[in-house]
Amino acid sequence: MSKNIYVGNLSLGTTQAEVRKLFEQYGEIDSVDLVTDRYSGESLGFAFVHMPDEGARGAIVELNCKEVHGHNIKVNEAKPRQTISFERRRPQPPPIAMHSKQA
Repeated sequence: MSKNIYVGNLSLGTTQAEVRKLFEQYGEIDSVDLVTDRYSGESLGFAFVHMPDEGARGAIVELNCKEVHGHNIKVNEAKPRQTISFERRRPQPPPIAMHSKQA
């Protein structure tokens, strides 16, 4: 089974190859996805590493809070991505205020 590992707080100059090299010492890597801005192509400072469970556990324990390029990186198991519903919802009318005038 493969784990998806979140790697955060990367310096913006960190490359995909550097992330791969950092994790290779813990086992085989299926893939490294350095997340970049879709318009500028610049790094957003985080990545996802996919690797088998055995190596992933060691990498998470050993690399969390490790200093890389002057940044203490955050390494943990990635949380499942939540799906966003884009269905159009009918706008709800504002609530009617219930004020009673007492004489």
